[in-house]
Amino acid sequence: MPKKTPYGETAIQQNQLEKWPAPESTVPLEIRISYPEFTCLCPRSGYPDFATIHLRYRPSGFIVELKSFKLYLNSFRNRAISHEETAATLFRDLENLLKPEFLEIVADFNVRGNVKTVITLHSGMGKTPEKDRPL
Repeated sequence: MPKKTPYGETAIQQNQLEKWPAPESTVPLEIRISYPEFTCLCPRSGYPDFATIHLRYRPSGFIVELKSFKLYLNSFRNRAISHEETAATLFRDLENLLKPEFLEIVADFNVRGNVKTVITLHSGMGKTPEKDRPL
């Protein structure tokens, strides 16, 4: 009897990162999303890496659809990728999809081997004040 693929695996494989029209607003809209269950694999050791991903953006016409974003993040769990490339990939994919006025990705990786890594990429408005950072 062939092994049945769990529905979650199928959902991840079939997922495409989606955008929706942003709601109209008379004031600038800022969206913050936190995903505390991010996992990927260390490309050198193969051990799992765990992180909280913080997304902050100001839409210029589109917002990310949350379920597609969750499944997109879940697609990294068996992928061998560095912390830095993880953050860069998330930034690039969201920048290309949404073309926001401002975008910030913070990949806050858990301590491993007594080393803590936090990768931050942002664009659009220049340097983000420290007090506004999600850490």
